[in-house]
Amino acid sequence: MFKFLRHELSSSKIDSIKERALEAAKGNDVDALWAHIKPLMQVQGRQESAASSLIEIVREAELSIEVGIEILTPISESYSENIGVLSKVGESLEHVRDIDMLNAAPSEDDLFLNVVDKLASFSEGVKGTDEEEQLLEGLSTAARMVSRQRDDLAEQSYKRLVEIAPDNAAHHYNLGLFYKTRGRFKEGVIANQKALSLVDESVESYEWNLGICATGAGDGEVALEVWERIGQKIKPGRFNLPEGGYPQCKVRLAERPLSERSSEDDDPGLEETIWIERLSPSHGIIRSVLYQDLGVDYGDVILMDGAPITYHTYGEREVPVFPHLATLKRRNYQFFDFIGTQEAGGEIAELNRGFEDDIVIYPHTENYRTLCATCWRDPNTDHEHHEAEEKHIISGKITAPKGIPESELLDKLDALVNAQSSCKLLVPSLSRAAGQTERAEIESRRYGMLSDQI
Repeated sequence: MFKFLRHELSSSKIDSIKERALEAAKGNDVDALWAHIKPLMQVQGRQESAASSLIEIVREAELSIEVGIEILTPISESYSENIGVLSKVGESLEHVRDIDMLNAAPSEDDLFLNVVDKLASFSEGVKGTDEEEQLLEGLSTAARMVSRQRDDLAEQSYKRLVEIAPDNAAHHYNLGLFYKTRGRFKEGVIANQKALSLVDESVESYEWNLGICATGAGDGEVALEVWERIGQKIKPGRFNLPEGGYPQCKVRLAERPLSERSSEDDDPGLEETIWIERLSPSHGIIRSVLYQDLGVDYGDVILMDGAPITYHTYGEREVPVFPHLATLKRRNYQFFDFIGTQEAGGEIAELNRGFEDDIVIYPHTENYRTLCATCWRDPNTDHEHHEAEEKHIISGKITAPKGIPESELLDKLDALVNAQSSCKLLVPSLSRAAGQTERAEIESRRYGMLSDQI
């Protein structure tokens, strides 16, 4: 792509190019960015200072993943035997991954595993030398960026960094960060506590990761201490964890979150964005009935990571959307599919006002939407308007705590529907569970006829 440039660039020229490239990146002018860095790309293979400046541009500019990879790939090839430069590339790989999308599948680009494997091949040879710490910083980051593919290597690298530089707080924090994303919360608590003990002033990222790990580990005492220390209004609550008055938020649930995967099954599976009753900065109760089968559902208690992926707009309100870190408690609610009719939008949902005991009628036809990745991520998309389409034939699920008898639930449902003459519900699976076989058979036939009209 880039022809050979015969002369070398002066350090002042390289600095000037970097400054102009960063300005172009701020303005999202990709064509100008490539025009500016073209001379650097032409000489990077023989002029290390040019390669280093390109790496710094990837780190400092908010480039697209594709652009970042296109810059780093030839550098990794040119310096495949240069531990210093290749280590910098390894550290930079977190800038060419969407780290907010915690549960994303491993990247399919060869750059990642090539850098990991090449750095790993140097690790024994630099042990005990001045180069070891720099190599391990690049190797640990690069190995963490390939999801669960090289977990043993990542952990070994982080532990070795702590061993050779025990007073470096950042190394302990990064080890704790690795443990957090892998669901090893007790070990994450220890690592983050050590990181905090080594700094004179509290570091926000260290505190947050400690609080999240403590919540995931079920250590309510430590979690409460952390959240109070950073100014949260919170107290002991349900599930032996801290609880405060937080507004509802959304979570992008994964069938297989990163913390629950392995190198053999390293894919998130199905995903769905749902509402939760947020109990603390890092955990809450699912308050949407899921459309898909993700193995986690309404009433379950989940742990979320601290940085929002995006914000969903509802009129004047912006709702943060967090990544799903782990499932803390499955509460095994009952679920029954339904189809119903209504004269006006929202009538079936209004039946919920008559329920107690955490029983919910959840109309998926009105609530569930499939969005392209761009619309889902765009904070300017008005989800309130997007979800306001009126439907007259509604499908969804009814959920109730496990202890409520099916016959009692059916009686409550019948009473509410009979009082509201403008809507009807068919729930054959509930009728069958309640022992009303004949009714279930009639409802099943009608259910099939209505489902063909959705």
